[in-house]
Amino acid sequence: MALEAAAASARGGFACVFSTSDEYETALITERRAQGRYSRPRRNWPTAAMVGLALIVAVGALWML
Repeated sequence: MALEAAAASARGGFACVFSTSDEYETALITERRAQGRYSRPRRNWPTAAMVGLALIVAVGALWML
């Protein structure tokens, strides 16, 4: 919300609180990280692959009996 207010005041003809676009982008990324937008997605495929492989081995072992 603070970034939106700063951008709105800059558009309104008032002085911008950011000296450069790099400062604005850094503040924007920091705010988005705080919101959780850049969190890493959980990857469960290695666990699922190991469970599937264990099931295949178990079925193969039971088949050989």
